[in-house]
Amino acid sequence: MEKKNILVTGSSRGIGRACALAFAEGGHHVFINCRSSLDQLRETERQITEAGGSCTMLPGDVSSPGDVRAMFDQIAASCGGLDVLVNNAGCAYFGLLTDMSDEDWRAVIDTNLSSAFYCCRAALPYMIPRRTGKIINISSMWGTSGASCEAAYSAAKSGLHGLTRALAKELAPSNIQVNALACGVIDTEMNAVLDAAERAALEEEIPAGRYGTAEEAAQMVLLLSEAPSYLTGQIIGLDGGMI
Repeated sequence: MEKKNILVTGSSRGIGRACALAFAEGGHHVFINCRSSLDQLRETERQITEAGGSCTMLPGDVSSPGDVRAMFDQIAASCGGLDVLVNNAGCAYFGLLTDMSDEDWRAVIDTNLSSAFYCCRAALPYMIPRRTGKIINISSMWGTSGASCEAAYSAAKSGLHGLTRALAKELAPSNIQVNALACGVIDTEMNAVLDAAERAALEEEIPAGRYGTAEEAAQMVLLLSEAPSYLTGQIIGLDGGMI
Protein backbone atom coordinates (compact mmCIF):
# COMPACT_ATOMS: atom_id res chain seq x y z
CA MET A 1 0.00 0.00 0.00
CA GLU A 2 1.26 3.45 -0.93
CA LYS A 3 1.80 5.68 2.07
CA LYS A 4 -0.02 8.97 1.54
CA ASN A 5 0.33 12.39 3.10
CA ILE A 6 -2.95 13.70 4.46
CA LEU A 7 -4.08 16.91 6.15
CA VAL A 8 -7.15 16.80 8.36
CA THR A 9 -8.13 20.28 9.52
CA GLY A 10 -9.83 20.61 12.88
CA SER A 11 -8.49 17.27 14.08
CA SER A 12 -8.26 17.98 17.81
CA ARG A 13 -11.60 16.25 18.48
CA GLY A 14 -14.78 14.84 16.97
CA ILE A 15 -14.92 13.84 13.32
CA GLY A 16 -11.50 15.34 12.63
CA ARG A 17 -9.78 13.30 15.31
CA ALA A 18 -11.58 10.14 14.19
CA CYS A 19 -10.43 10.75 10.61
CA ALA A 20 -6.83 11.37 11.68
CA LEU A 21 -6.77 8.16 13.74
CA ALA A 22 -8.29 6.14 10.92
CA PHE A 23 -5.84 7.38 8.29
CA ALA A 24 -2.89 6.79 10.62
CA GLU A 25 -4.14 3.29 11.38
CA GLY A 26 -4.19 2.71 7.62
CA GLY A 27 -0.45 3.44 7.46
CA HIS A 28 -0.59 7.01 6.18
CA HIS A 29 1.17 10.10 7.50
CA VAL A 30 -1.32 12.60 8.89
CA PHE A 31 -0.87 16.32 9.43
CA ILE A 32 -3.15 17.19 12.33
CA ASN A 33 -4.43 20.69 12.87
CA CYS A 34 -6.34 22.94 15.23
CA ARG A 35 -6.58 26.66 15.91
CA SER A 36 -6.37 26.82 19.69
CA SER A 37 -7.16 23.44 21.32
CA LEU A 38 -3.51 22.44 21.58
CA ASP A 39 -3.95 20.08 24.53
CA GLN A 40 -6.62 18.17 22.63
CA LEU A 41 -4.45 18.12 19.51
CA ARG A 42 -1.60 16.67 21.57
CA GLU A 43 -4.03 13.98 22.70
CA THR A 44 -4.73 13.15 19.05
CA GLU A 45 -0.98 12.96 18.47
CA ARG A 46 -0.55 10.71 21.51
CA GLN A 47 -3.24 8.31 20.37
CA ILE A 48 -1.73 8.08 16.89
CA THR A 49 1.87 7.56 18.01
CA GLU A 50 1.01 5.08 20.77
CA ALA A 51 -0.80 3.00 18.15
CA GLY A 52 2.33 3.03 15.99
CA GLY A 53 1.10 5.67 13.55
CA SER A 54 2.81 8.66 12.00
CA CYS A 55 1.67 12.29 12.32
CA THR A 56 2.84 15.90 12.47
CA MET A 57 1.17 18.58 14.55
CA LEU A 58 0.37 21.62 12.44
CA PRO A 59 -1.38 24.25 14.57
CA GLY A 60 -2.90 27.16 12.70
CA ASP A 61 -6.10 29.04 11.99
CA VAL A 62 -7.37 27.74 8.65
CA SER A 63 -9.77 30.69 8.41
CA SER A 64 -6.65 32.89 8.06
CA PRO A 65 -4.98 32.83 4.62
CA GLY A 66 -1.66 33.74 6.21
CA ASP A 67 -1.79 30.81 8.61
CA VAL A 68 -2.74 28.47 5.78
CA ARG A 69 0.22 29.61 3.69
CA ALA A 70 2.55 29.00 6.64
CA MET A 71 1.06 25.54 7.24
CA PHE A 72 1.49 24.52 3.61
CA ASP A 73 5.06 25.82 3.59
CA GLN A 74 5.74 23.33 6.39
CA ILE A 75 3.99 20.55 4.48
CA ALA A 76 6.01 21.34 1.34
CA ALA A 77 9.25 21.27 3.29
CA SER A 78 8.32 17.97 4.87
CA CYS A 79 6.96 15.94 1.97
CA GLY A 80 6.38 18.16 -1.04
CA GLY A 81 2.61 18.29 -0.75
CA LEU A 82 -0.60 16.45 0.02
CA ASP A 83 -2.24 13.41 -1.48
CA VAL A 84 -5.49 13.94 0.43
CA LEU A 85 -7.00 17.09 1.94
CA VAL A 86 -9.86 16.74 4.42
CA ASN A 87 -11.50 20.10 5.09
CA ASN A 88 -13.14 19.37 8.43
CA ALA A 89 -12.68 22.54 10.51
CA GLY A 90 -16.01 24.02 11.48
CA CYS A 91 -18.02 25.85 14.09
CA ALA A 92 -21.71 26.31 14.79
CA TYR A 93 -23.96 29.15 15.90
CA PHE A 94 -27.39 28.44 17.40
CA GLY A 95 -29.72 31.43 17.58
CA LEU A 96 -31.92 33.84 15.70
CA LEU A 97 -30.41 35.57 12.70
CA THR A 98 -31.45 38.94 14.12
CA ASP A 99 -29.32 38.25 17.20
CA MET A 100 -26.14 37.54 15.23
CA SER A 101 -23.39 40.12 15.30
CA ASP A 102 -21.21 40.90 12.29
CA GLU A 103 -18.38 39.08 14.06
CA ASP A 104 -20.52 35.97 14.64
CA TRP A 105 -21.49 35.85 10.97
CA ARG A 106 -17.91 36.26 9.74
CA ALA A 107 -16.64 33.59 12.14
CA VAL A 108 -19.15 31.01 10.92
CA ILE A 109 -18.60 31.74 7.23
CA ASP A 110 -14.80 31.95 7.53
CA THR A 111 -14.43 28.79 9.61
CA ASN A 112 -16.83 26.60 7.64
CA LEU A 113 -16.39 27.89 4.09
CA SER A 114 -13.46 30.25 3.57
CA SER A 115 -11.10 27.81 5.28
CA ALA A 116 -11.87 25.16 2.65
CA PHE A 117 -11.14 27.66 -0.13
CA TYR A 118 -7.82 28.67 1.42
CA CYS A 119 -6.71 25.06 1.95
CA CYS A 120 -7.80 23.92 -1.52
CA ARG A 121 -5.96 26.83 -3.12
CA ALA A 122 -2.80 25.95 -1.20
CA ALA A 123 -2.99 22.20 -1.89
CA LEU A 124 -3.63 22.31 -5.64
CA PRO A 125 -0.22 23.55 -6.90
CA TYR A 126 1.20 20.20 -5.76
CA MET A 127 -1.73 18.01 -6.84
CA ILE A 128 -2.31 19.41 -10.33
CA PRO A 129 1.16 18.76 -11.85
CA ARG A 130 1.04 15.19 -10.48
CA ARG A 131 -2.49 14.70 -11.82
CA THR A 132 -3.65 13.02 -8.64
CA GLY A 133 -5.31 14.00 -5.37
CA LYS A 134 -8.47 13.79 -3.31
CA ILE A 135 -10.28 16.66 -1.60
CA ILE A 136 -12.98 15.73 0.89
CA ASN A 137 -15.12 18.45 2.45
CA ILE A 138 -16.95 17.70 5.69
CA SER A 139 -20.34 19.31 5.34
CA SER A 140 -23.80 18.97 6.83
CA MET A 141 -27.31 17.97 5.85
CA TRP A 142 -28.26 21.55 6.75
CA GLY A 143 -26.30 22.66 3.68
CA THR A 144 -28.93 20.79 1.69
CA SER A 145 -32.13 21.62 3.55
CA GLY A 146 -31.33 24.49 5.92
CA ALA A 147 -32.01 24.58 9.65
CA SER A 148 -34.02 27.03 11.72
CA CYS A 149 -31.83 29.09 14.05
CA GLU A 150 -28.74 27.96 12.11
CA ALA A 151 -28.99 30.29 9.12
CA ALA A 152 -25.30 31.20 8.98
CA TYR A 153 -24.16 27.59 9.42
CA SER A 154 -26.63 26.42 6.76
CA ALA A 155 -25.47 29.15 4.39
CA ALA A 156 -21.81 28.24 4.90
CA LYS A 157 -22.41 24.54 4.32
CA SER A 158 -24.56 25.25 1.28
CA GLY A 159 -21.66 27.31 -0.03
CA LEU A 160 -19.36 24.37 0.66
CA HIS A 161 -21.64 22.18 -1.46
CA GLY A 162 -21.36 24.68 -4.30
CA LEU A 163 -17.59 24.87 -3.94
CA THR A 164 -17.41 21.07 -4.02
CA ARG A 165 -19.43 20.72 -7.20
CA ALA A 166 -17.76 23.59 -9.05
CA LEU A 167 -14.20 22.66 -8.08
CA ALA A 168 -14.84 19.03 -9.03
CA LYS A 169 -15.65 20.16 -12.58
CA GLU A 170 -12.63 22.45 -12.66
CA LEU A 171 -10.25 19.73 -11.50
CA ALA A 172 -11.67 16.68 -13.29
CA PRO A 173 -9.32 17.18 -16.29
CA SER A 174 -6.43 17.03 -13.80
CA ASN A 175 -7.72 13.72 -12.33
CA ILE A 176 -8.37 15.29 -8.92
CA GLN A 177 -11.60 14.32 -7.20
CA VAL A 178 -13.60 16.62 -4.93
CA ASN A 179 -16.50 15.29 -2.87
CA ALA A 180 -18.36 16.28 0.29
CA LEU A 181 -19.78 14.27 3.15
CA ALA A 182 -23.02 15.85 4.36
CA CYS A 183 -23.29 14.65 7.93
CA GLY A 184 -26.46 14.43 9.93
CA VAL A 185 -26.55 14.54 13.73
CA ILE A 186 -23.17 13.20 14.84
CA ASP A 187 -22.44 12.58 18.52
CA THR A 188 -19.69 15.19 18.98
CA GLU A 189 -19.07 18.24 21.16
CA MET A 190 -20.87 20.43 18.61
CA ASN A 191 -24.14 18.79 19.67
CA ALA A 192 -23.30 18.67 23.38
CA VAL A 193 -25.29 21.87 23.92
CA LEU A 194 -28.50 19.81 23.83
CA ASP A 195 -29.96 18.66 27.13
CA ALA A 196 -31.33 15.14 27.65
CA ALA A 197 -34.89 16.05 26.63
CA GLU A 198 -33.73 17.87 23.48
CA ARG A 199 -31.46 14.97 22.58
CA ALA A 200 -34.26 12.43 22.98
CA ALA A 201 -36.63 14.55 20.87
CA LEU A 202 -34.05 14.87 18.10
CA GLU A 203 -33.33 11.14 18.12
CA GLU A 204 -37.04 10.54 17.50
CA GLU A 205 -36.78 12.61 14.31
CA ILE A 206 -33.94 10.47 12.94
CA PRO A 207 -35.23 7.40 11.06
CA ALA A 208 -32.20 5.40 12.27
CA GLY A 209 -33.26 6.23 15.84
CA ARG A 210 -29.86 7.42 17.02
CA TYR A 211 -27.02 9.86 16.52
CA GLY A 212 -24.23 8.90 14.17
CA THR A 213 -20.70 8.45 15.49
CA ALA A 214 -17.50 10.23 14.56
CA GLU A 215 -16.02 6.85 13.69
CA GLU A 216 -18.78 6.22 11.14
CA ALA A 217 -18.04 9.57 9.52
CA ALA A 218 -14.33 8.72 9.44
CA GLN A 219 -15.10 5.38 7.80
CA MET A 220 -16.93 7.21 5.01
CA VAL A 221 -14.06 9.66 4.59
CA LEU A 222 -11.64 6.76 4.17
CA LEU A 223 -13.92 5.22 1.55
CA LEU A 224 -14.02 8.52 -0.34
CA SER A 225 -10.24 8.76 -0.22
CA GLU A 226 -10.03 5.38 -1.96
CA ALA A 227 -13.05 5.78 -4.25
CA PRO A 228 -12.79 5.39 -8.04
CA SER A 229 -11.72 8.52 -9.87
CA TYR A 230 -15.08 8.68 -11.65
CA LEU A 231 -16.72 9.64 -8.33
CA THR A 232 -16.42 13.40 -8.12
CA GLY A 233 -18.60 16.42 -7.45
CA GLN A 234 -20.89 14.46 -5.15
CA ILE A 235 -22.57 15.48 -1.89
CA ILE A 236 -22.94 12.20 -0.03
CA GLY A 237 -25.38 12.10 2.86
CA LEU A 238 -24.58 10.38 6.14
CA ASP A 239 -27.64 11.27 8.18
CA GLY A 240 -29.46 8.11 9.25
CA GLY A 241 -32.13 8.70 6.62
CA MET A 242 -33.09 12.13 7.91
CA ILE A 243 -32.86 13.97 4.54
